[in-house]
Amino acid sequence: MARKHTLAKRALFGVGASVLAIGLLASCTGGGVDENVTEQGTSSEENAASGDSVVIGFSGPAADHGWLGAINSGAQAAAEGFDDVELQMAEGTNDANAQIAAVETFINEGVDAIVLLPSDGAALTEVAIKAMDAGIPVINVDREFSSPFAARTTVLGDNYGMGVSAGTYICEQLAGNDDAVVAEIAGIDSLPLTQDRSEGFADALDDCGLEVSARVAADFTVQGGESATSQLLSANPKIDAIWNHDDDQGIGVLAAIDAAGRDEFFMVGGAGSKNAMEAIKADDGVLKATIIYPSTQAADGIALARLIAQGKTMSDLITPSVPTRIVLDAPVVTKDNVDEYIDLAFDS
Repeated sequence: MARKHTLAKRALFGVGASVLAIGLLASCTGGGVDENVTEQGTSSEENAASGDSVVIGFSGPAADHGWLGAINSGAQAAAEGFDDVELQMAEGTNDANAQIAAVETFINEGVDAIVLLPSDGAALTEVAIKAMDAGIPVINVDREFSSPFAARTTVLGDNYGMGVSAGTYICEQLAGNDDAVVAEIAGIDSLPLTQDRSEGFADALDDCGLEVSARVAADFTVQGGESATSQLLSANPKIDAIWNHDDDQGIGVLAAIDAAGRDEFFMVGGAGSKNAMEAIKADDGVLKATIIYPSTQAADGIALARLIAQGKTMSDLITPSVPTRIVLDAPVVTKDNVDEYIDLAFDS
């Protein structure tokens, strides 16, 4: 297998890069400099303390999906947790032109920062650049703009990492079964996030000698999940494992599985909904795990927007700044660790 151990090599490279960074830090600070390099930027106490009042504009898509509903409520909850933040929320919309108009309103009103989960990253890039040019820092959430000049900071979930996590878990559970039939129920195939998830999944399976034997695509809806899964089950009389990309569409996926009376396989979900985690905890069905795609991204965006607008830094970093790009983890949730994650789960 030509790609065997690809993921392990990537991990090793990451370790090497970290060691190199530590060596560079030592070489830069080891020349008799008295200043303590760990006392840069603002402390956690300074970040928590009330600062200058800031107005943050937030715009995101319509909450027509459990995960998106949690994104919006998370942004509100984060803002309410700071007594120096005033949040202006635009009405959620999937119309790129309406979202552009909302951002232009924020610019005209002179908000201190904008947190933006674009309905279409490319379509919102120009207006985001306009905000940045006006001196308003933009925090890009989840769906990336098409220009690096459109955002001060970008907060992302790890779509490729979701696929890797799902594939790695399935590899572990099917160890020794070289002929295992692995199925995949994707979301919307035209979206880059779906393509990234599928790529990560295929790479992880390839690393243990498996492959995707059967694949269908749904549309992140309950109805789409049920329809696609019915087709998958009809075409494949025996399956050993399934990865479903999205727990919201997973409601329909599980309904189709129940209707077909199939239980010879185990299933892994995606995103981290509360109903999925409750099913995992009960351990009385085919769903055994789900992969987190954080619904806290907008809440993180609000917290970062506050720091940036107030001229503060991330206190746990030595470098006195806020990173320009933050990619969140994609952990596997099973019955063994579900209690660690269920409080942050979203309702489907």
